[in-house]
Amino acid sequence: MSGNVIVTDIQRADPAVVDALAAFGSATVHEAMGRVGYAGPRIRPVQQGAAISGSAITVSAAAGDNLMVHAAIEQSRPGDVIVVVPVTDSPHGFIGELMATQMQVRGVRGYVTSGGVRDTAELRAMGFPVWTAYVSAQGTVKDTAGSVNVPVVLDGVLVRPGDIVVADDDGVTVVPRHRAGDTLEAADARAAREAANRARYAAGEISMDLNDLRPVLADLGITVRAQTDDDRD
Repeated sequence: MSGNVIVTDIQRADPAVVDALAAFGSATVHEAMGRVGYAGPRIRPVQQGAAISGSAITVSAAAGDNLMVHAAIEQSRPGDVIVVVPVTDSPHGFIGELMATQMQVRGVRGYVTSGGVRDTAELRAMGFPVWTAYVSAQGTVKDTAGSVNVPVVLDGVLVRPGDIVVADDDGVTVVPRHRAGDTLEAADARAAREAANRARYAAGEISMDLNDLRPVLADLGITVRAQTDDDRD
C-alpha cells in the first residue's frame, strides 16, 4: 500500500477473547506468547490501576501533527484502543482532555503512543487510560498527511490494525489478531500454573526447589560453602 490512506471497517478479533485478555495483564500475555509483543519500558502509563485490552486503531502521524488522530477517532468503535506512532521521534502532546473526551464517548478503551500527551491530571480525573513515551505541554498542528489503520511499529513492536493491545501498570503488549485465541489459552494455562506455585510459596516452599535451580548453579560452576572466620575479618 503506497501513499497516505484511511482504512475503514477493519477486521477485529472475537470481542470475548479481546475482553478476556485484559484479566491476565501485559506481563502474563507477553510470557504466554513466548516473550514477544512487549513494547518496552519507554511506553508507560500516566495513571495507576488501569488494565485494559482492545482492538488497535493504528495511526501513522507526522511529528508534531495530530491531524490523523482526529481521523482515527472517527474510525473507532467501542472496545478499541487508538495506537499513535509518529514517523519520527516527537515529544509533543498529541492529545489532551478534549480529544480524550471524544474517544471516551465513543467507547474507546485507551490510548497508546510513542509520541506524547498532555492534560495528564485531567486524563486521570476522567478515568481515560493512556500509555505514552512522553508527557509534554507542547501542542501540535493539523496540516500534514499521515495514515490510519496501516501497520505501525510501536517501539520495535509491529502493530497491525485489529491486533489486540493489552495494557496495564507494567506496560503494553501487542497480540497479533490471528494469535488471539491461542494466546488466551496459553495465558490461562500460565495463570493456572502461577496460582498453583503461589499456593506452594505461601506454604513455605521456595523457588530454588520448586524450579529445580540447584543443578543450574552447579552447571554454572557456582559453589556453595559456609562462611569461615577468615571471611568475617
